Amino acid sequence: MSTEDKIKKCIDEGNRGGERHKGLKKVEINITKSQGHLNKAIKNFNAMLEFHNLGYSDWSVSAAFYSLYQGLLAILSVKGYESRNQSCTFAFIEDMINKGELKHIKISNLREIFDRDINNNLEHSEKILDIREEMQYSTKTDLGEQEFNHLKQKTKEIFDKIRLELEE
Repeated sequence: MSTEDKIKKCIDEGNRGGERHKGLKKVEINITKSQGHLNKAIKNFNAMLEFHNLGYSDWSVSAAFYSLYQGLLAILSVKGYESRNQSCTFAFIEDMINKGELKHIKISNLREIFDRDINNNLEHSEKILDIREEMQYSTKTDLGEQEFNHLKQKTKEIFDKIRLELEE
């Protein structure tokens, strides 16, 4: 399915679902809500660090993912959209990148967050969503120090690009 088709399907779902929709919904531009998403993104980034320090690095990965996801929701909010579906959010951001509406975030950055490993091998994927799912659904409870530092660096790099988008 093309990105445009995905977005159309997401908007249809958003329009059909009312307040508790599971898609994309056109709403008024809301800078306050965008700032709230950004604040939550910062809180999740800090939680990623704290979970690691407390020995809960499996939870660090979820916090890293949701830090970036909240940042993407902040971008949608300043564009006048609300999303209740991760794949819809990623499709909308991808479309904005393709249209040249975002200057700092690249498709490769989105792929680092959510693009599925071609062989569906979660254990060896470096995609943040795949690592989150592997840590969340397996019995593994520790992310090695090198893996954590890589996750932290990648999360910060993408998060900084999201913040630059919001500042412009």
